[in-house]
Amino acid sequence: MKKIGSTTAIGAGALMNGVPFALANGAKQDSEAGLHVHQSGFSAEREGRAAGWSTWSARPEISPKMFIDPVHHRSGPGSLGIYGDTNASAYGGWEFKVSGVEPGKWYRFTAYYCADGVQCESWQIVSRLDWLAADGNRAGQPDYAYRVTPAGDWKQVTLDAPAPAKATGVKLQFYLANSPQGTVYWDDITLDEIPAPGPRRITVASINCQPGSTDSSQETVGLFLQNIEQSVKQPTDVILLTEGMTAVGNGKDPIDVAEPIPGPTTSRLAKLAKRRRTYIIAGLFEREANTLYNVAVLIDRRGTIIGKYRKVYLPREDVEAGMTPGSSYPVFRTDFGTVGIMICWDHYYTNPARAMAVQGADIIFLPASGAYTLIERARAFENHVFLASSVHSSHHAHIIDPAGEMVAESTALGTPAIATIDLNHRYTDPWLGDMKERFIKEIRFDVKVPRVG
Repeated sequence: MKKIGSTTAIGAGALMNGVPFALANGAKQDSEAGLHVHQSGFSAEREGRAAGWSTWSARPEISPKMFIDPVHHRSGPGSLGIYGDTNASAYGGWEFKVSGVEPGKWYRFTAYYCADGVQCESWQIVSRLDWLAADGNRAGQPDYAYRVTPAGDWKQVTLDAPAPAKATGVKLQFYLANSPQGTVYWDDITLDEIPAPGPRRITVASINCQPGSTDSSQETVGLFLQNIEQSVKQPTDVILLTEGMTAVGNGKDPIDVAEPIPGPTTSRLAKLAKRRRTYIIAGLFEREANTLYNVAVLIDRRGTIIGKYRKVYLPREDVEAGMTPGSSYPVFRTDFGTVGIMICWDHYYTNPARAMAVQGADIIFLPASGAYTLIERARAFENHVFLASSVHSSHHAHIIDPAGEMVAESTALGTPAIATIDLNHRYTDPWLGDMKERFIKEIRFDVKVPRVG
């Protein structure tokens, strides 16, 4: 491995603007190791820039101030600084060109930043990969690094992405957007070729069942479990049951069937989950002291309750039944990915699914008494997540992909919707790119929604 200036790089030899890339950016060919670029320990050279780096803004009058900062750094003196320069319209930052990229191969982009005075880091601090074709024009669409994790006094951003067709290079871009008093410092910037990730397939069964007249919640639950045994023959990773399943078909009020969690119904569901080695999501009514919640529980493959979601948006029927709304939108980690849960009326509003998506939900489950297919598809599409629903009153079960397309559908009572989906599949638009990345980076939670009255 060869270290040149602030750059340690291994990669494909090529020409960049007529200059051998090994000389321009400190990279060299190593066919066994694949592409590797690392930037740190920045020092100011010609025109105050780090070697191999350039600056960008759309117009000179909106350019932020770019500089090499000797104080803020992680692994060696010197970081890339960007200051908004008291200009609310300032947008721009640092760029670094890398060649040796190959279409279809995957790359891991990692960088660290710390910031001061930036009001909304989620959209005002931007790092992305802008892929380049051999002629220097854009290849495909840029990919945004949107995963952020704390790293001591710094924060780490990461992105795994494939190079698009015709890509032979990429610009590593680091911008500050419209933050007049903000300053951001970048250090320890890495681009590595990585093995292509394999598929992350799971099988989901969404139950379409509405037990008829029963005398008790126990009998109702028994009919749901019987339906699973009869209609879901294959192994599954998740089985989704409907909202308030203990009150379906027996004429009982929620208060009559409410129970603690853990309780008798979760015990029965846990035994099934453990025996079938599957996750189960089911809607129940929870009693906690004098409080009544409309809730959905998540039980893992071992039969352990690993989470519950209390319905935030209560329709008048829930309010008139004496229920209390939940107050958060949690997501849950499973052995296949991150899960969010909404319940019925929640899906009429945009913020529950949105909150779960920005927390990394791969799939959102919707147990419901009633739901509109159009809205279900909209929630999947606008948040770029899979969505599965189990709706007992309208006799449907759906599994929808991040493009808003129906993957599996059941409209016949007693027949589930079952599909095997790939949570690693990228849904990209030729003009817009990967909208999951853009959605998370561009969403404006800092702009408050005004109240009426």
